[in-house]
Amino acid sequence: MVWYDWEVSKEKTFFWYDVETSGLSGRYDRAMQFAGQRTTLDLKEIGEPINFLIKLPEDILPSPEALLVTGITPQMTQGEGIAEHEFAQQLSEEIFTPGTIAVGYNSVRFDDEFIRHTLWRNFYDPYEWSWSEDRSRWDLLDMVRLTRALRPDGIKWPVGPDGKENNKLDQLAPLNKIKQEHAHDAMSDVEATLGIARMLRDRQPKLFDYLLKMRDKKEVNKLVNLANPQPFIYASGRYTCPGKTTAAFPIAEGHIKGATLVYDLRVDPTTIDLEKLDKDYPWKDLPIKEIQDNRCPAIAPLGVLDGPSQKRLDLSLETINANREKIDQNKGIIDQMVNIWRTRPDFPPAADVEGQLYDGFLDDADKFKQKAVREANEQTIADLHPSFVDDRLPELLLRYKAREFPKSLSKEEQKLWQTYKSEKFARELPGLQQRLAELAKEGKDDYILTEIQLWAESNMLIE
Repeated sequence: MVWYDWEVSKEKTFFWYDVETSGLSGRYDRAMQFAGQRTTLDLKEIGEPINFLIKLPEDILPSPEALLVTGITPQMTQGEGIAEHEFAQQLSEEIFTPGTIAVGYNSVRFDDEFIRHTLWRNFYDPYEWSWSEDRSRWDLLDMVRLTRALRPDGIKWPVGPDGKENNKLDQLAPLNKIKQEHAHDAMSDVEATLGIARMLRDRQPKLFDYLLKMRDKKEVNKLVNLANPQPFIYASGRYTCPGKTTAAFPIAEGHIKGATLVYDLRVDPTTIDLEKLDKDYPWKDLPIKEIQDNRCPAIAPLGVLDGPSQKRLDLSLETINANREKIDQNKGIIDQMVNIWRTRPDFPPAADVEGQLYDGFLDDADKFKQKAVREANEQTIADLHPSFVDDRLPELLLRYKAREFPKSLSKEEQKLWQTYKSEKFARELPGLQQRLAELAKEGKDDYILTEIQLWAESNMLIE
């Protein structure tokens, strides 16, 4: 007997993956290590694991903090890694194949962003890998949070020095005797994630199966919708309440298609300061959060909140039902809060093309030209000058050529590339030098700090 009861094709597989990076920004930092393991839906390994480094481009100055965690230096990636365009090709053609469920630990908010922007920079579609041809994605972290909140029995749960709950991979895995030889090594993290998945499936198979379905927007919308709004249980790292889990209630449409604003039913809406609400209430303090139906949220029907869970979360059904009624009785207050939430500042537009992925979808005509770029080599790309419709792509092409095929640059392109690098280094180098000095005084790994310094010098970044 298999553990799932959802109808799926026999070809569907999990691909468990992890990315170690040069920093925290999916837009501007880079993947330096990628590892993964494919499994069947009952978590049996298929084939050999994948594990390799990716060359760090010469214009990228890594975060010292990131490298101190992973121990991966730019020099290591140059000596042992593959080029980023080769990485992008593998992602598209060999790793995220049709029927693949891409899954990691906090992957939706972190690793997936690096995948999207890697594909974007290398002229691949940044979205198809996660939805087309029966592909999808999932994230184990919120599954862990909801399991801990609702059905924690049979699992050892870490607690931080401050006494607060801690769901970090490098603490949850060893506490439950799950293999993780080197935390923050991509392959070790994949092994630990897969081990935790097996533990969760074995301890709570029904919850595991249910949350796996939340990859599907239609399944999410059965529970989170405005046509028939009902309270539901929701776990998210954005919450600070016990278990990072609450009861939520849909109240309005979000800022994009597929997004819904939900109200935290822990909060009595009549306790909101109306006078302050009318003036300048901070939108971040509102008991409102946005759920996107394409981000596999950790949600469950209210009926799962049994007596022990209510006590554990300090959240009673009486409180939930009372505040639910007050929402109906105080529509004006709810509308005011929604209006304030909608006045929140948007992210400032990215000035740099590599951060402009979400500024708009590509024109269909450009997709054929992107294919020509991907198929070009160092000899043929030198004479490739597509007339792109999208004005982001010419600058993106220059950087692609400079990083992946530097010998293909014309003299004019070389000048443009050097100007770009000079301006970038002028902005970033002083802060890097200051941080290296601070970390050296703190006694941090001298080898890593020296390698970063040498990386800058070897690329003629320091006079």
